[in-house]
Amino acid sequence: MTTNTGRLRELEERQNQLLRLVELSVTLNSTLDLDELLQKITATATELLGCEASSILLYDEKHPRLYFAAATGSDPSRLAEIPVPMEGSIAGTIFRTNQPLILNNVEQDPRHYSLVSDHIKFKIRTLLGVPMPIKERTMGVLEAVNKQDGVFTDRDAAILSVTAAHAAIAINNARLLQTTRQALKQVQQANEVKNNFLALASHELRTPLGIIMGYSQFLKEDTKDETSELASQVLTAARQMRSILDEMSNLTMLKADVMTLKPQKVAMQDILTVACDGIKEIASTRDQKLIFAFPEEPFHVNVDLDKTSLALVNLLNNAIRFSPQGSTITVGTTAQGDQVLAWVQDQGIGIPADKLEKIFEEFYQIEPPNTRSYGGLGIGLSIAKGLIEAQDGRIWAESEGPGTGATFKVELPRAE
Repeated sequence: MTTNTGRLRELEERQNQLLRLVELSVTLNSTLDLDELLQKITATATELLGCEASSILLYDEKHPRLYFAAATGSDPSRLAEIPVPMEGSIAGTIFRTNQPLILNNVEQDPRHYSLVSDHIKFKIRTLLGVPMPIKERTMGVLEAVNKQDGVFTDRDAAILSVTAAHAAIAINNARLLQTTRQALKQVQQANEVKNNFLALASHELRTPLGIIMGYSQFLKEDTKDETSELASQVLTAARQMRSILDEMSNLTMLKADVMTLKPQKVAMQDILTVACDGIKEIASTRDQKLIFAFPEEPFHVNVDLDKTSLALVNLLNNAIRFSPQGSTITVGTTAQGDQVLAWVQDQGIGIPADKLEKIFEEFYQIEPPNTRSYGGLGIGLSIAKGLIEAQDGRIWAESEGPGTGATFKVELPRAE
């Protein structure tokens, strides 16, 4: 009878241990806070094995050694002060051999690192340690100390090994999340600095630029011959700079999500006409011709006239910049079901197939920075994309490759 009772008790204990392992697995898979994970692992290991305490030692890749990341009933920060060497220590032996180790008389083992016991005023009598595997490497060691009833057994080693395997995966996931969050924070900080710089630069440069434009306009009208021609060149350069500042300002507003849209029913032909009027002077300086492919029937859209024409001005400026002198730029529109399509087609340098989407990214340009010959900040297309998509439209580029020109297309919902 006594034997049967003992077996039943053993079976119940094993069943409870299995249930706790399942619970631990569920808990670890739903927890991504690293400190919380470490505490749950050590607490569960202590309970499962019926011991006084357990600890987690993780491998420091920067300095080849182990360090205490968590321990039952101890201050992790105090334990972290104690570096555990890879050679000559119990934890180092477990880590290097990648095998469990049972020591039921720790004080007799020369590898016992007494500095830990002395530091936390905790005497270690028995110890069980197992490696923490993750894929093809070991990330640390999970230890249980001072079995309360008897000594550590092979079964205890098996249970702790399962716990360590679950723990390694959970810790690795938590670390990856932590690293991702840190990287995202750095990106956000970098974007904030960039946006602040764009806003500040576009604001501070407008006043001196306005003075330059005023004086150059005065000189152009009040003088003759060479001086007038020089003033005209200064005025052209100043206008190009003002265009760049406008782009910087528009990008800042888009990124800050403070741009207000005032939609109205307007014909796409009228939007394209407004856009073309805004760049006629620039096109004429390069002897470029604008050809209109407009049908007589108006195709109406419900959009902000100024913002949509600005998007198309950016497309036209892009076509002018990357097309040779004396070339032709075609502007057209048509209706396709419940959508209105507009396009700007140039005879310029063309776009490689793998760059058709990247050209809409902020500050991206196909040319290498140190060999650029076409100028610009590389934000005009990203602004156009933001303005069109903010109005439920889409924008894309088509090209058969370098040297074949490009067509930029805008699609917007047709007004009722």
